[in-house]
Amino acid sequence: MPFDASPQRAPYRRPRLDIRDLHVVLAIAGARSTAKAATALHLSQSAVSRALLSTEDKLGARLFERTVRGLAPTLAGQRLIDAAGPFLAQLADLETIVATSTDQTVHVRLVCECYTAYRWLPSALAKLRPNLPSLDVTLAVDHTNAPVAALLSGDADIALLTTTPVRGRLNEEPLFSDEIVFVAGASHPLATRSTITPADLRESVLITSATTPPAEAQWFYTRVFGRRIPKLRFLRFPLTEAIMDAARAGMGIAIMSEWIASSYLSSGDLVIKRLKNGPLLRPWRIAFRPEFAVPAGRLAQALGGSAPRVYVP
Repeated sequence: MPFDASPQRAPYRRPRLDIRDLHVVLAIAGARSTAKAATALHLSQSAVSRALLSTEDKLGARLFERTVRGLAPTLAGQRLIDAAGPFLAQLADLETIVATSTDQTVHVRLVCECYTAYRWLPSALAKLRPNLPSLDVTLAVDHTNAPVAALLSGDADIALLTTTPVRGRLNEEPLFSDEIVFVAGASHPLATRSTITPADLRESVLITSATTPPAEAQWFYTRVFGRRIPKLRFLRFPLTEAIMDAARAGMGIAIMSEWIASSYLSSGDLVIKRLKNGPLLRPWRIAFRPEFAVPAGRLAQALGGSAPRVYVP
């Protein structure tokens, strides 16, 4: 019998989980509720709940538990969440390798709906460049005020969105969440509180950006105050430094992304507060034209673990 010196392939073991299971788990982890995950996934809440139960049944382990702040991952759930991102990134890389030659560079124009993302995105892209050698990303900052329109007109290829809905032939996927926090001067009456309430905000002057998109403002009102939006007092400034200095001077409470707030805390004259009923999480999505699905997938998996988390309660 002749000797076969050819390498032997390891036996293939079919996994119990599929890609849809991972997307559902990651969406729930980012949104902390099946209802919000359903919105991000464009599914019904019951479909997301059934998908979660099916995933837990496949693994024989509970992945989330209910807390006062929403659904929180169990130890098993956190292990799956930590591994899912790199796994999906590898799968996206495999798709790219198969779909394109290794020496072909894909050029994409990326725009963000919220200017706060530009505070960390350029550095994140620079760090990710060795892992994305065939992806050349240019920031289309000029289209920040109308990112979806830029996608539809062909002036941008991929967008990071918060509240603006997509339309037309565009695709989208959930990405991650950042936290909207409240910043007060150390001498402000609310500075000694462990948390603040919507009633506290109704009685305070709110300091915010003069360029906040209407859709994002509406999201904030609804999430904090519900359907009945009270009469609120605002101070609006075009520059972040002016917003923070007004808060430092005790002129009101600044509304700010966690990405921005941290860099202003070192002197001790500003403090961060969050709502009593839990963190105010703002979901981000990645939207793209269909022909950019592969680079958008690679970029999404890379950025998912790169968004800064500067405020630790």
